Amino acid sequence: MTPSDSPSTSAASGLDAQLSRAAEGDRDAFEAVYRASASRLFGICLRVLRDREEAEDALQEVYVRVWRKAGQFDAARAGAATWLATIARNTAIDRLRARPQVQLAPVDLVEAMPDDADTPVEASARADDRARLDACFETLEPRRRRLIRAAFFDGSTYEELARRAGSPLGTVKSWIRRGLLQLRVCLEQ
Repeated sequence: MTPSDSPSTSAASGLDAQLSRAAEGDRDAFEAVYRASASRLFGICLRVLRDREEAEDALQEVYVRVWRKAGQFDAARAGAATWLATIARNTAIDRLRARPQVQLAPVDLVEAMPDDADTPVEASARADDRARLDACFETLEPRRRRLIRAAFFDGSTYEELARRAGSPLGTVKSWIRRGLLQLRVCLEQ
């Protein structure tokens, strides 16, 4: 490995190669592309659609498109991760636009409509819970905090995190598990 080759660079070039092989009809390569990218693409779909079931359906549609359009992938124009993320984003946006528009009630019915907003007491309790979670999160070791954020908020897989951290997969899983246990203990106090 040359000094300019990092683990993430070699992983990216591996994904490029797998996608190119999938374009030739290699089902094993396509499965490898799926395993390497599904969590990230699901995160993109979920962020756009804000509905888990809808995001799962969109993800399935994404991989149907990837299988059909893999021959259009050009590593010289963009890496496989970028190309896949673009397809996921566009698919989710297309689904979002295809949703039926919500019909608004006439203005004179506004008074009779239920108010689903939190009461001031509920809003205060929610803010207190958030503040406690933030305070507990800050007590974690920075490495655990970063790993938990990446795993649960960015949609990174444990395998990706292990590669980025340069640590064994089991170690990364242990760090995350211990961090979550620390959060639980802190929140239960």
